[in-house]
Amino acid sequence: MEQDAKKRWASGVIPYKEMGYWQPDYEVKDTDVIAAFRVVPQEGIDPEEAAAAVAGESSTATWTVVWTDRLTTYEHYQGKAFRVDPVPGTDQYIAYIAYDIDLFEEGSIANLASSIIGNVFGFKALKSLRLEDMRIPLHYVKTFQGPAHGIVMEREMLNKYGRPLLGATTKPKLGLSARNYGRVVYEALRGGLDFVKDDENINSQPFMRWRDRFLYAMEAVHRAMAETGEIKGHYLNVTGATMEDIYERAEFAKELGSVIVMIDLTVGYSAIQSLAKWARRNSVLLHLHRAGHSTFTRQKTHGVSFRVIAKWMRLAGVDHLHAGTVVGKLEGDPNITKGYYQTLRGMKYDADPRLGLFFEQDWGSMPAVMPVASGGIHAGQVHQLIDLFGEDVIFQFGGGTIGHPMGIAAGATANRVAIEAMIQARNEGRDILREGPEILEKAAKWSPELRAALDVWKDVTFNYASTDTPDVVATPTF
Repeated sequence: MEQDAKKRWASGVIPYKEMGYWQPDYEVKDTDVIAAFRVVPQEGIDPEEAAAAVAGESSTATWTVVWTDRLTTYEHYQGKAFRVDPVPGTDQYIAYIAYDIDLFEEGSIANLASSIIGNVFGFKALKSLRLEDMRIPLHYVKTFQGPAHGIVMEREMLNKYGRPLLGATTKPKLGLSARNYGRVVYEALRGGLDFVKDDENINSQPFMRWRDRFLYAMEAVHRAMAETGEIKGHYLNVTGATMEDIYERAEFAKELGSVIVMIDLTVGYSAIQSLAKWARRNSVLLHLHRAGHSTFTRQKTHGVSFRVIAKWMRLAGVDHLHAGTVVGKLEGDPNITKGYYQTLRGMKYDADPRLGLFFEQDWGSMPAVMPVASGGIHAGQVHQLIDLFGEDVIFQFGGGTIGHPMGIAAGATANRVAIEAMIQARNEGRDILREGPEILEKAAKWSPELRAALDVWKDVTFNYASTDTPDVVATPTF
């Protein structure tokens, strides 16, 4: 032991394992943050050394021994790689690393992210690295605000219960004048949708400045509310170049009576947390569009899994988050996507490798985030969507509303009829996944809008192999 200590403090370069970053006997504390990394080492690099390197470079280490470690209780601050599991049939390993809670600033996603993924992903000793999941201890969860309102409060604010909420993205996303944009909003809301939304890339361009859009969109919202007797909303995208711009737009949306504002993931974690605090103070729902996430979440061997982003955004305080559709046009394995929904809505759950969940997670009393399913979905898929995701979800039919052959309002009506018919069938105890097409056909006899939607989109599917799938599959039983 004395010899090991001398070696630890000798000048020069020594392996990360020998510096104490590999501790297979480490007993994980309830207060530790734990990360699961998918590691692909370079040829000749021992997996345990690679795991130790990740632990070191994401906590206290550098490439050589430094004498200033002696000025700290360095063992306390070291990341501890304590387990490495090979992924069968691949050159990949899952490395489990524990970090003491003292390494992280309370209530800061920016600090958490900078600590865990800040520098290590460019490490030469690794071919690739992916952050798969994190166990956030309840002690650290409690330092965050969490969703400004959450699912329960949102339903109370909207007075809408017992069914998924319905939305649509205004199309075309770019190029409409403010007045024509407002016409789309009005038609969709009066036809039966609960929400219409701006998309991620509509901010304040020359063809339509943000203030004009807000005015016409909210005029449409108020007209539709007066006509239908329901609370309606339009996700006004308040994303801007600076935090001052964001606050100015959010304040104007509130003055116009909007129940909801929207922000893009691209504004950054600190801006998202700031607006979440504003949303709670002002009783305005906060919708987050995950713009840009696939640049680092899609590939299986490098980047950050979306389940981690989902956890961070729940901590940050958003009320809505796009989380995948499975059956739509965007990437999404069924089990992996269900894991995202569990992350956003679950309160306390166990690890489930089938869903890609590496850890148990206790959210305490933190409210849940409303997942949003959007991207290439239509009325003919509602039985699949409800079977996959239940009712605490927002289904956004953009093209599936605005592309309806009878017009925008008819597209909205088709979606509303399909949802309500399917929820009624489910409540009657029917097997909606198996009987879904029959249920829709029956409802379409009394709804020409639904009939037209089913006829136009009946053959539209997006069947491609997912790039991100669970490492394990359920074993069939007979």
